[in-house]
Amino acid sequence: MTGYVYDFIEGNRDLKDLLGGKGANLAEMTRMGLPVPPGFTITTDACREYLRTGTVPDGLFADVEDHLRLMQTRMGRTFGDPDDPLLLSVRSGAKFSMPGMMETILDIGLNDTSVAGLARQSADERFAWDSYRRLIQMFGRTVFDIPGEDFESELAQARVSAGVPTDAELDQGQLYDLVEAYKKVFHAHTGRDFPQSPHEQLLLAITAVFRSWNAERAVLYRRQERIPQDLGTAVNVMAMVFGNRGIDSGTGVAFTRDPATGRRGVYGDYLRNAQGEDVVAGIRNTVGLAELATIDPASYRRLLSIMERLEGRYRDLCDIEFTIENGKLWMLQTRVGKRTPAAAFVIAAQLVDEGTITLDEALRRVTGEQLAQLMFPSFDQDAAPAPLTIGVPASPGAAVGAIVFDSAAATAATGPVILVRRETNPDDLPGMIAAQGILTARGGKTSHAAVVARGMGKTCVCGAEELELGDDTLTVGGRTLRAGDVISIDGTNGRVYPGSVPVRPSEVVRYFEGELTAYGDPLLAAVERLMIHADHNARLGVHANADNGADAARARRFGATGVGLCRTEHMFLGDRRTLVERLILASGDAEREEALAALLPLQRADFEQLFAAMDGLPVTVRLIDPPLHEFLPPLEELTARVARAEALGEDPGHDGVLLAAVRRMHEQNPMLGLRGVRLGLVIPGLFAMQVRAIAEAAAARVAAGGDPRPEIMVPLVGAVQELQAVRAEAQAVLAEVAGAPPIRIGTMIEVPRAALTAGQIAGAAEFFSFGTNDLTQMTWGFSRDDVEGAFFGRYLGLGVFAVSPFETIDADGAGELVRIAVERGRAARPELTVGVCGEHGGDPASVRFFHTAGLDYVSCSPFRIPIARLEAGRAAIAGVAVSDSR
Repeated sequence: MTGYVYDFIEGNRDLKDLLGGKGANLAEMTRMGLPVPPGFTITTDACREYLRTGTVPDGLFADVEDHLRLMQTRMGRTFGDPDDPLLLSVRSGAKFSMPGMMETILDIGLNDTSVAGLARQSADERFAWDSYRRLIQMFGRTVFDIPGEDFESELAQARVSAGVPTDAELDQGQLYDLVEAYKKVFHAHTGRDFPQSPHEQLLLAITAVFRSWNAERAVLYRRQERIPQDLGTAVNVMAMVFGNRGIDSGTGVAFTRDPATGRRGVYGDYLRNAQGEDVVAGIRNTVGLAELATIDPASYRRLLSIMERLEGRYRDLCDIEFTIENGKLWMLQTRVGKRTPAAAFVIAAQLVDEGTITLDEALRRVTGEQLAQLMFPSFDQDAAPAPLTIGVPASPGAAVGAIVFDSAAATAATGPVILVRRETNPDDLPGMIAAQGILTARGGKTSHAAVVARGMGKTCVCGAEELELGDDTLTVGGRTLRAGDVISIDGTNGRVYPGSVPVRPSEVVRYFEGELTAYGDPLLAAVERLMIHADHNARLGVHANADNGADAARARRFGATGVGLCRTEHMFLGDRRTLVERLILASGDAEREEALAALLPLQRADFEQLFAAMDGLPVTVRLIDPPLHEFLPPLEELTARVARAEALGEDPGHDGVLLAAVRRMHEQNPMLGLRGVRLGLVIPGLFAMQVRAIAEAAAARVAAGGDPRPEIMVPLVGAVQELQAVRAEAQAVLAEVAGAPPIRIGTMIEVPRAALTAGQIAGAAEFFSFGTNDLTQMTWGFSRDDVEGAFFGRYLGLGVFAVSPFETIDADGAGELVRIAVERGRAARPELTVGVCGEHGGDPASVRFFHTAGLDYVSCSPFRIPIARLEAGRAAIAGVAVSDSR
């Protein structure tokens, strides 16, 4: 025995790393005594070895044959028997669910001889030939990469010839002809006949599932969902049970709660006389699961009992796939179900109320990414026109875009698009990622489109049956729309509108703004409850990046505990640019001092407004950082204006003066030039003016009865001597302002040298704040504005990094510098306060990193304050993830 193969009775749900999610859960259901067809799982170790070497591990197939013999004994049938064949399914099953991204092959073991045996044994020729045509289609597509459209074309032609709308109405003779047509398609693409050896079919299917791990769509899905690329997939081999054996058979998908809203109840889809792929593909429209109570009451009652047991076992929403064969219920899969962000919060709170999980567990089951999605706007129903049609609301949200009818058009589009398809398949994944929303004419809440969209947080409407789709047209109710026409889709209620529908703020945002209460609304109540628990447990404070009183006030409503970054350069825009021009163009001390004196009262008023909005909370003000030439017109624009004036024989006037200044200040790489602390050291009085404005504003607030708590932050320090010089000047200014409160002076750590010499710099700094945007640029040697569009896509594809280091902190690079600076800074000054004010401060994964690195706070844009608060709480109670629906 190689150790690469586990019988279902040998595993359990805790072995997902080895058996994959599907194999581990099949083993768990088997241990629970549920009706699971016999089978075995080939481990992820075997897949990784195959992917590493390109060959099947030694002894694997012998081990498979040994387990196959055990299965034959249990089933009382023999694999390859021409008279009463044991047929198998082969399914992928990675640790994390990747719906539709890898492969499944059903009915393995059928051939030209055993199809007759299956017909005799089942007394149903139609069923036998339907099973055989499915095998050829799935096997050809999966193992030999035959385009699925070639098989679908033959199937469509068969329906047309028979004059029936669905394949379920084809009779045995028509299915026999379809099998012959499929064989011709197979031979045309492969140059060989369809394999007649059942054992060859099985071995080819297993290796095809291994290969499917690296299929383009699977790689893309893992990148989208941040699933590691090196996990590999397990392979599950199971005895076939048949939902396509007549009207007393069928297949379905069930959820123990509504995956869209979280409501308790019976949710799912059922399809008579069909196999599971028919439901997921959305090729035929299903009926609601509740109708099974009428169709097959005994199976329905048994299913409800099993659903209750499974939710109790997993303590979470369960997604269940089942088949009924001649009135007998079989369980084919269960997993912790994918759900919308709203459902995630509602279900977590429900399970606390039911005593199933603790509040800590509930908090671990929701994420900042989910909360962010809940904060997106929705359609204003009062301004919406009459809908074109109403489909199945499969994944909530409001999406507006131009119609595209295929994945390639979606990925090529330069603006927002809605991908419109009859039904989606795994090859549509790139277009689904690129689109704002997805609309399908077929399928329900368990179709491929619905499951994948929910997993990605994409708006999706499925099963809009009134849609008639042409090659590049959509017709509904006598109205025809073409590619490029704009539509709006509402994934919350299934409505599809013509044109662009206005949006309104999210109710979750309105709750954070204080406009709504949580009372009586399950979602808002769940959000409130979990946010309170997150705040109670969080060690990290959450500050805001805010440059004015309005932003600061909003941040405070959203739960900010201070301002971690006020960018003073933003206060010099608009009408104030002329004052900055005067400063830049000053020809001597007198003109420069006059310009600074004009700026002082404006800065002071700005700070008073900010301190009032954040009264009683810290406000960290960064002294001016960017190169001064950014406040002047671009060199190319000025050059053109001056050249035009001179060509006309006119005096360029002020433009000429500005051009001379821009040329004088021009730098090859301004982001590494005269900016930050260097400006304060080179331009006398600039920083002093800002420090005075801060101190005078704080003194005015104290006189008005306020409690201002300003802090002064010096940017781009690379050496302690720079900070010491600015600090000495600042302290001298502060000493001159009567009535000002104590004002701490610290620095941004955004230059690698500053991180490495943090112990020295801490001697002159009372706090550090990491500017992770610049720190990342300098650590990688990237110019963010240049590289993201130039080659980041290629780097992501090659696995150089799994996610942009400007989106999530690079823990091994810039993140390691953060750790070093914290350790060395606090060794020199134990009371040192440490925060972060780069964009990473609002990224959920980065917040968790900053918690473990020992920071005191993160700072982010006002909109992302609730997200950072939630993640700060989650980081504080971090443990083994108890609910991962990936």
